[in-house]
This record gives sequence, C-alpha cells and structure tokens, in this order.
Amino acid sequence: MELTPAAVTEEHRWVRNRADTIVPLINETRGRLGVLFETHVDEVDEESYLAAVDEVFAQGDVGVNVAAYVRILRELDVKNDYPGFIVDEVLGRKLASTIAGGDPLGLLAEATFHFADVAVHTDGPAGLDDLDAALAAGFQTILPGWSWRERDSPFDSTL
Repeated sequence: MELTPAAVTEEHRWVRNRADTIVPLINETRGRLGVLFETHVDEVDEESYLAAVDEVFAQGDVGVNVAAYVRILRELDVKNDYPGFIVDEVLGRKLASTIAGGDPLGLLAEATFHFADVAVHTDGPAGLDDLDAALAAGFQTILPGWSWRERDSPFDSTL
C-alpha cells in the first residue's frame, strides 16, 4: 500500500461520504452512553461531522495516519473473521485514538470504540464494521455535546 497525497484525499472523501452511516452511529452511541452515565448528550448533525472530518484531515500528519488506518480497515478481511479479530480491533482502537488527538481523549475514544463496536454490523470485509465503530468513536469524542467538556476544568492551574 502506498499513501500519496491523492490517496489521502481519496480516503478523506470516503470518510466524508460515510456521514449517512457514521452520524446516526455517533448519535446512537451518545444516547446509550448518556443513559449509562445519567446525563444528556447533544446529538451531532451531518454538518458538524463533516467539519470535524475536514479538520482532522487538514492536519497533514494526522490525516495521513487516519487515511492509512481507514484504507487498511476497508480492505481487511479474515476468513471466518474470528482468527483475525484482534487485528481489526487494534486498528479500530488506534484509529479512534488518532482521530481524538491522543491522550487523554485518545484513551476515551479507544474505550468508546469497544462500546460502539458491539452495536455495529456492517456488510463487507471484517474490518468495515470496526472502521465504522472507530470513526463514530473518534469523532463523537472530539465533537461538542458533553457537558463535562463544555465547562472549565477544576484542575486548570495558573500561577
């Protein structure tokens, strides 16, 4: 696999074109998490998702890594899936974390990936459902809507 600027642009377009699948998955995941954590989480609209996708891909070093994970997961398939499920799970977690921008949000995105993944069943190669779950987890983590992210941290320190 070779990642050229044109290949990154192709994956950027593919992720944007996936909005009709990813936005509902983000909102479903947020709804389930909101119930578990007894909080309201704002839904995400397509415009916000697309803006976040563009922002991630505008960061050249992040964009090329996201494109690589996307391209691998789009093609990854293992006969009978189970023997190779570790590979697609690891790649999905890392994609979600990369989208979220690394720790501390990266770890949250990785955990959310597993939460989203249990509800995703996409027809196609084995890696495709992990790709959808990773996109939903990563983007839902960085998009506004969580009240704890909307307020000042009690740990902000200034001297």
